[in-house]
Amino acid sequence: MVVGAFPIAKLLYLGVRQLGKPVANRIKAGARRSEFFKNYICLPPAQAYHWIEMKTKMRIMGFRGSTIKPLNEEAAAELGAELLGEAIIFIIGGGCMVLEYSRQAANSRRKEEELAQTINSLQTQLGELALATETLDAQIREVNRLLLSLPAAPSTK
Repeated sequence: MVVGAFPIAKLLYLGVRQLGKPVANRIKAGARRSEFFKNYICLPPAQAYHWIEMKTKMRIMGFRGSTIKPLNEEAAAELGAELLGEAIIFIIGGGCMVLEYSRQAANSRRKEEELAQTINSLQTQLGELALATETLDAQIREVNRLLLSLPAAPSTK
């Protein structure tokens, strides 16, 4: 799981997944009742899934060229509703992953911007310190030059 260190994020992620299951079950129940939904949404994917599954099993067992009978309408509607429910749960889970990825990317981008700003600030301070060092070095050289140009004080003993 890609969720960060905060337990609340994990809790929200699990909550969304748990809410996805009842939503999928309600859609499945509606698909079983509605003729349009059953005939145009559930049956075609279920028949295609059944055909692909049986074709694959037949090839594995060595039966080539066997004709595959389509599922009866009731079984196909049930399988289609199950496929639809699983697809909905999968889409909700995928959406959660995409949202979490985008959140993590935004956090990473923000940290990189803060780091770049800190580096830029440190470079600016380094430049200012170098300039101050050069100024102080020039002042020290000037003081040394002035000290050397002064006549030597007579020694009194």
